Amino acid sequence: MGRVTATDRRTVLLATAGLTLAAGCATRSAVAHPAPSSAGSAPPLPTLPAQLTHGPRDRPRVALTFHGAGDPATARALLTEAEQRGARLTVLAVGTWLDTHPDLARRILDGGHDLGNHTLSHLDINAMSEAEARQEITGCAERIRRLTGSVGTWFRPSRTPTASPLVTRLAQEAGYPHVLSYDVDSLDFTSPGAAAVARKVLAEIREGSVVSLHFGYADTVAALPVVLEELDRRGLAAVTTTELFS
Repeated sequence: MGRVTATDRRTVLLATAGLTLAAGCATRSAVAHPAPSSAGSAPPLPTLPAQLTHGPRDRPRVALTFHGAGDPATARALLTEAEQRGARLTVLAVGTWLDTHPDLARRILDGGHDLGNHTLSHLDINAMSEAEARQEITGCAERIRRLTGSVGTWFRPSRTPTASPLVTRLAQEAGYPHVLSYDVDSLDFTSPGAAAVARKVLAEIREGSVVSLHFGYADTVAALPVVLEELDRRGLAAVTTTELFS
């Protein structure tokens, strides 16, 4: 049997996901990917709601957002893969994960990606008391600030796609004007296989989409090249959430 190349593997995975790489389709979108600043939190966007599910539908941009936890090797692999393909990600880090892997905070920012807050310990934040929820938000914010000089750009609640009014208010008080939700859930945390992850994302993603993905899963590492290749074919640029809403 001949040697199987990376291109062969991607082709097989695309076929398994029910996709084709037909030539002559949408042209590549030449969208710049400026590195975000770590000087402060994201500024408020007065024309947008407090909770954001997706970005503008009239521009060829999408945001791939990752829950920051799990094996740091998969995190580094995903960041490197994205950078090699000109894509930028948004990482919502769990505070205790940053305690264990503090170098990843700068690694994320130095790669031109967004870094945000996904609570201190990834518990069901909507079910907490006000004092407990505040500690979950500010505890993670303090760690990000200590490591980078900023509380980060976005807040995403843990164990829920949307924040309660209380959690939204506490996030705003901590320096996050907007809660970041998503309109595409990859379900990669269920370990359905790389082809299933790619198929679900690519079936639902469109202009302005915010996709929920996770560090720490081998399926996600294997699916990312396929997703980025197909986004490129469709003319959709994977940008930071800050750029998506700018």
